Amino acid sequence: MQGTLTEKILAAHVVDGELETGEEIGIRIDQTLTQDATGTTAFLLFEAMGVPRVRTEMSVSYVDHNMSQFGPENHNDHLYLQSVAAKVGAYHSRPGNGICHQVHLERFAAPGRTLLGSDSHTPTAGGIGALAIGAGGLDVSVAMGGGAFYLTSPAVVAVELQGRLSDWVTPKDIILKLLSIMTTRGNVGAVVEYCGEGVASLSVPARATCTNMGAELGVTTSVFPSDEATQAFLAAQERTEQFTALSADADAEYDRITKRLDAEQDAAVIENIRRHCPDAEISEPDDGMVSVSFSRVVIDLSDVVPMAAAPSSPGNVVTITDLAGTKVDQVLIGSCTNSSLRDLMLCAAVLKGRKVHPRVELGIAPGSRQVLKMLVDNGSLGDMVAAGARILECGCGPCIGQGFSPGDGRLSLRTFNRNFAGRSGTKGDKTYLVSPEVAVAAALTGEITDPRKLSAEYPQIQQVEKFLIDDGMITPPLPPDESAKVKIIRGPTIVKPPAGEPLPEKIDGVTVIKVGEKITTDHIMPAGTLLKLRSNVPEYAKHVFAPLNEPGEPTFAERATSVKQAGRCGVIVAGDSYGQGSSREHAALCPMYLGVRVVIAKTIERIHQANLVNFAILPLSFEQAGDYDRIDAGDQLIIENVAEVVGSAETVTVRNTTKDFNFTCRVNLSARQREILAAGGLLNYTRQANQ
Repeated sequence: MQGTLTEKILAAHVVDGELETGEEIGIRIDQTLTQDATGTTAFLLFEAMGVPRVRTEMSVSYVDHNMSQFGPENHNDHLYLQSVAAKVGAYHSRPGNGICHQVHLERFAAPGRTLLGSDSHTPTAGGIGALAIGAGGLDVSVAMGGGAFYLTSPAVVAVELQGRLSDWVTPKDIILKLLSIMTTRGNVGAVVEYCGEGVASLSVPARATCTNMGAELGVTTSVFPSDEATQAFLAAQERTEQFTALSADADAEYDRITKRLDAEQDAAVIENIRRHCPDAEISEPDDGMVSVSFSRVVIDLSDVVPMAAAPSSPGNVVTITDLAGTKVDQVLIGSCTNSSLRDLMLCAAVLKGRKVHPRVELGIAPGSRQVLKMLVDNGSLGDMVAAGARILECGCGPCIGQGFSPGDGRLSLRTFNRNFAGRSGTKGDKTYLVSPEVAVAAALTGEITDPRKLSAEYPQIQQVEKFLIDDGMITPPLPPDESAKVKIIRGPTIVKPPAGEPLPEKIDGVTVIKVGEKITTDHIMPAGTLLKLRSNVPEYAKHVFAPLNEPGEPTFAERATSVKQAGRCGVIVAGDSYGQGSSREHAALCPMYLGVRVVIAKTIERIHQANLVNFAILPLSFEQAGDYDRIDAGDQLIIENVAEVVGSAETVTVRNTTKDFNFTCRVNLSARQREILAAGGLLNYTRQANQ
């Protein structure tokens, strides 16, 4: 990654280790963000560390997820977060001020800064030239306390943009195009760095759409250079002094990433790589698999067309032309991906003087109070309402299953970033991810429509020279003498989260569940209406793997509890790309509470593997993928000499006593992660380091 923008930002922040691709480094974190679904636990863990005040340049606590407040849990969380922020010197963005990523982009993110957030879409700030990374809440807590954040020094892949987008084609289509090339898997440990002359044609909010949904690639983060467009955006937000010009060197050297693809099933992906990766190396098929590697993706923006991610993965990319004519029942515009002022003003312009199709329910959620107030002032909100749109609160809402669940068998178009099965709150849902242009076209016609075929002229939305600046719903940190007097409000649903425990010397385990490929954190710890339980681990843990529980059979929580009460360890066995999606640490914390001590998978995604280690669960990967097929739920698995395994082993032999065979797993852990596991998790490790 020599001479890359990523290298430059990392080099200015490395505090431990060497900046060599593949090596673990510790970096200084300038800013942190949390949101209420993950932030309550993050601040409780921060308190448990015994650090009296945050030590970052800036830490912001946002409330944007649990807004409905059915029952006391949500409000209890909000009161706790407001009071603890005042106590420890953090900013607090109140309910209604907007989605954390949108607000942070508007008011706080800056070029060249490092940002760590307890939300997987924290890379949104890469659109302004920040190195922004999603992580588990415990990692964010450590950063708030002044500790370094550790990650593998990334392989940096160039995404070169050429030309400019045609009318009705959008930044959402750019990231969907990139997903059709790089897919959602095989990109762990990589950073996407945008470059090329086409970058200049994209505004900061447009770039943020690409970096936001870049999380679905499974990369560490995505980043754009900081240039004249960045300067213009900061000036419009009255933050000109925070501008710094940043870009990669002209002769920057990027890194190759390598992945294995199925020659038949991934034929379209392989062809896309051939077309868009000039340095691609593709092997001949071997047992049906091919090895592909590349360091650069080239996308001509003038060739990009309107696209969609079909159910039920952001990587299931198709063109709108392929879907044209499909009946639509529901359209939702918003989320941290597509709720900027420009996005919503365009929708309002298309809707003006027209009516939403009578079969379609249209919901629109502005990303921030700034956006909402400007829509009110310029009349755009009235145009939306007159057309028949329902205006939702400035928050995450339907994107995380909080309302607007589609009816059974009904098709929903959404400008969101994820369409995992059931995420909408409806089992068997049919949700498609699209641009605001495609969404508004469908809202008017009642079917998936290529917006280029609308009779309407493409609205020309002028770049804003000055945004409405009103930070009245952001509470700044109190001075230390005043914060010392603050009493933290702890409602009865605010429960101290459990810390991890050192692994036993011998793991006598039982496979509590065996799951397949691409199991997301939504499968492990469902969101939606259950989000309100996040600050109460004993209650939330009852719902681990709830979407996979069979009716009439014992739940995962009941089976795991039975194993734990028998004095044995719970084991989870999984396929490829286990733990993709959200950064929610509860997908490790709650299984740990139920007695799970080992996860064995073909591959584990970056944030989830870190969360497993942080809560003292041993992550292992099959050395031979075929061994996955030989294990069933209920099998007894034995691992001897665990201290030695954690201490230094690169592989470990696991004994399946039920089936009477041994298999080998890889122990892919850094030296620091081994120390964390030996200490019984990151909280214990940090406490010991601070003694």
